[in-house]
Amino acid sequence: MKKGFMFFTLAAIALASCNGGFKQGPGGLLYNIHTDKEGTTIKEGDFLAVNVIAKNDADSVLSSTYDAGNSTPVLMQKPQSKGDIYAAMQLLSEGDSATIKMNIDSVFPKGQRPPQLKGKYLVYEMKVEKVIPKGKLSDQVFQGRISEYFKKQGEEFKKREPALISKYIAEKDLKVTKTPSGLSYVITKQGSGPQVVEGDTAVVNYTGRLLSGKVFDTSVKDIAEKEKIANPMRKYEPIRVPVGSAGIIKGWADALVLLNKGAKGTFIIPSSSAYGEQGSPNVIPPYSPLAFDIEVVDIVKPKAGAAPQAPVAAPVKK
Repeated sequence: MKKGFMFFTLAAIALASCNGGFKQGPGGLLYNIHTDKEGTTIKEGDFLAVNVIAKNDADSVLSSTYDAGNSTPVLMQKPQSKGDIYAAMQLLSEGDSATIKMNIDSVFPKGQRPPQLKGKYLVYEMKVEKVIPKGKLSDQVFQGRISEYFKKQGEEFKKREPALISKYIAEKDLKVTKTPSGLSYVITKQGSGPQVVEGDTAVVNYTGRLLSGKVFDTSVKDIAEKEKIANPMRKYEPIRVPVGSAGIIKGWADALVLLNKGAKGTFIIPSSSAYGEQGSPNVIPPYSPLAFDIEVVDIVKPKAGAAPQAPVAAPVKK
């Protein structure tokens, strides 16, 4: 990790003492390196895996890779402007952690700042977990090393999955029943009438969580707003799910047939019945078990001769 920075001036150093330990970089960038490991700083073309908590300067968390339990991959680019996030990452090496502050008005072009984004700075709490230098490696060798990194990471996720499920069930004090497919569930409210069967269309409300507790999707507006994932373009209402559709994840197909109209249940779905080794980009890491709260609002029986319906907004295979 380089200790000096070519853009420093005596004035900038003096300014740093007035910014709570932050040093000044190009374009008004402020940074404070907390862990400074030995190693070559990140360069254009390198691959890196980074854990990041993004906040505004009022300490309101906007996003966090820790919620998903997985660092985010980055292919290092040339800084697009003075003081952008790539300029900040060029100050770091593998194992380093830092707080980066960027002026919001310099991040977004004039008039494009999101109205809900308050304050003067975007603040990134960043830790560089892994760096694979591009250097003079051929593209084939470089991509091979990245693939090997993802393979090893996936193996680690797969090994930890049973313990994550057991821990989640214990912490929530759930008295679950386990099916042969590995689905663990508890019926939290009994319904009435016959259970859902293949061919039915189940009308359901649902909330999906990672086992960290992070809600990644819901059909319930109040929950979406509470968890700060509400989409103003989305209509929050029960969805219609054709039971037995090939496009629905297996965990949902297994779960729905355990419910009848009015019933509610909590279902912990192993990754093998969800998104498996691929996960879902930027939402669900590889080998991630998921927890769903599902309520069957209604059951619609198929009409004779009617064509099968496609799922609407339900967890589907990728």
